[in-house]
Amino acid sequence: MATADEKNLDGGTEAAPLRIAVMGAGAVGCYFGGMLARAGHEVVLIGRPAHVQAIEADGLRLQTRGFDERVRVGASTHVGAVEGASLVLFCVKSTDTEAAAQAMRPHLGADTLLLSLQNGADNAERLRTLLPQPVRAAVVYVATEMAGPGHVLHHGRGELLVEPGRGGDDWAEAFRAAGVPVAISDDVRQALWVKLILNCAYNALSAISQQPYGLLVAGAGVTDVMHLIVRECVAVAAAEGVELPADIDASVLALAGSMPGQRSSTAQDLARGKSTEIDHLNGYVVRRGRQHAIATPVNQTLVTLVHLLESGRGAG
Repeated sequence: MATADEKNLDGGTEAAPLRIAVMGAGAVGCYFGGMLARAGHEVVLIGRPAHVQAIEADGLRLQTRGFDERVRVGASTHVGAVEGASLVLFCVKSTDTEAAAQAMRPHLGADTLLLSLQNGADNAERLRTLLPQPVRAAVVYVATEMAGPGHVLHHGRGELLVEPGRGGDDWAEAFRAAGVPVAISDDVRQALWVKLILNCAYNALSAISQQPYGLLVAGAGVTDVMHLIVRECVAVAAAEGVELPADIDASVLALAGSMPGQRSSTAQDLARGKSTEIDHLNGYVVRRGRQHAIATPVNQTLVTLVHLLESGRGAG
């Protein structure tokens, strides 16, 4: 029998709040976790001590174009906080995928659904080799950054494209009701590659120059370099059996117009002295290119330059 809290005014029954853990509560994890907590779901953010302390003291500051609020949400530095969650938003850096999965494994329920909300094209596959729970890839379309401890600044968008699979889709309607649009699609592999190519075109160049996208594309010769990056990526994608949209070059250039003030996650990492995900962006294209005997010199150059900047800034 439904409890009083589960009945709506029309006499129907409302779905119980979801229990959600966000593993890797950076900008992406805090945004989606904050939106879901704001809608009344039971959310715990698992992240770095500075963010956890700020959230425990004052709540998560969720600053968007439409509102600026303090959201009360659980926070922890301990991976064991995933225990009891029916859904895990897996948001760690691609470099930490295996380590985080192994750490979580003893604490996950048999039917816990994991959504990989990560950069890169192969994180869900890597998770499936380590975890028996249902794992599904999600393509994340959001511009957001951490403006300070416990403070997420949202610049725009915020939707998810999720592959079909085990675990059911009941959670998706709860996300939509919380202001997080979700689409379940068979085209996720293509979409992951499209996003990978966008990241390859922008992330390293934004990091090297420390410029937002709008200023970046205005630089002399930048769009020509982007075209070369994309051409290499498209060749590798074709060898991988991924059919890309014919207008991929136009999509790359359009990103700067839709997010002119956004600096790439790689740029943000370098500015904070953190290690980047470059090996899972341009570096992924380089590795897959080698497998297919496809030369990727522009992407290789960008990987090398970002690694040089990482070593010079003591990233760790």
